Amino acid sequence: MPTRKIIHIDMDAFFASVEQRDNPELRGKPVAVGGSRARGVVAAASYEARRYGVHSALASKIAAQRCPQLIFVKPRFEVYSAVSRQIREIFYSYTDLVEPLSLDEAYLDVTENKIGMPSATIIANEIRAKIQAETGLTASAGVSFNKFLAKIASDMNKPNGFTLIPPDKAEEIVAALAIEKFYGIGKVTAAKMQSMGILTGADLRARSEEELVRNFGKTGRYYFRIARAQDDREVQPHRIRKSIGSERTFEVDLTEEEVMLLELEKLAKEVAHDMERLHATAKTITVKIKYFDFNQTTRSKTFLGEIKSADAIFTIARDLLRTPQLPAYPVRLLGITASSLLYQHDKMEGYQLTLEF
Repeated sequence: MPTRKIIHIDMDAFFASVEQRDNPELRGKPVAVGGSRARGVVAAASYEARRYGVHSALASKIAAQRCPQLIFVKPRFEVYSAVSRQIREIFYSYTDLVEPLSLDEAYLDVTENKIGMPSATIIANEIRAKIQAETGLTASAGVSFNKFLAKIASDMNKPNGFTLIPPDKAEEIVAALAIEKFYGIGKVTAAKMQSMGILTGADLRARSEEELVRNFGKTGRYYFRIARAQDDREVQPHRIRKSIGSERTFEVDLTEEEVMLLELEKLAKEVAHDMERLHATAKTITVKIKYFDFNQTTRSKTFLGEIKSADAIFTIARDLLRTPQLPAYPVRLLGITASSLLYQHDKMEGYQLTLEF
C-alpha cells in the first residue's frame, strides 16, 4: 500500500473567532461564546480568554472568576454552520475524501487529489490560505500518513500553525508526547494511566497489548497501536451521526411546567430542523433534565414508527417530562436528543413495498 497523505484541519477558536471577525469591538479581548456571568457553560473561548484558563465546557461562573473582564456572547449557530459550509467547499475543491468531525475540524485524504498535487504540505497550506482569504479566519493544519498523527500534528503549533509528521519521525514524536495529549485518551483514562506510571508515549509503548486490554478493555488494542504510531482507520466521507440533539442551560432555574414546555418546544424545533437538514428520522427520543444541584436524569422512549416533525418530537418530550412525574426540583438545563436514526439513503436501499389487500 502506498503511504497515505492525511490532513487534519482545525479552525482556531472557531466560534469565538467568528464573533471577533463580525464585531471589531471584540478583537483582542477575552471572549466566551455561550453562558453568562450568572450561569451556563462556555461553548468556546478566544485565545485571549484562554490565557486566563477559560476553555470550552467550563462553567460560566468559574470562567468569570478566572477572567473578570471576560465578555460573554450568545452563540449564533446558524452563522457558524454557514461558515463551516463555506470552508468545506474549499476542502471539496481538493478531494471528495473529507470526514468532518464537527463544524470546525475535518480530516482530508489527499493521497490522490483533484489537482494532481503530490505534496500534502502544499495542499494543506493552500487550504489554510484560502480559508483566511475567503472567511477572514485562521486554521491550523497537521499532515501525516495516518489520522491519529495528523490530528496530533494540527494541535502542535496552534493558532494559525502547520506541522508535518513524516514517517521517519513519527515514533520519536509519539514517544515524547505527554499521555494527556494523545487524541482518544480523555481526562479519566489519562489519570488512570498516570496512576499506572504511564506518563508519555514511550511509557505506553513499554506496556504489552495484553496488559492494556486487561486495564482498558478493547480500546487497549487501539492504545497499543497508537503508541507505535500505527492507525489504519480510513477517512470516512459519509460518517453517519448516531444522534441529533439540542440542550439549553437557563439563566434562572425553571419551576413552572408551562415554562418548561415552552423551552421543550423550542428544542424540539431545533432538533427537527437538524433532522430535516440531514434527511433523517428517529425512533427514540430522550429528554435530559439537569437540576439546580447539577444532578441529572434522562427519560427515553422508543417507537416502531419513524419520528421527524417538531410537533411529534415535542409531544413525546412533553410526555416524558410528565412521566413518571414533573421534575420535583428546580431545573437548570433541558435537552432533547433523537437517536436510532434512519437516513433517507438507507430507506431507498431497503425499501419494502406495502400492498393494500
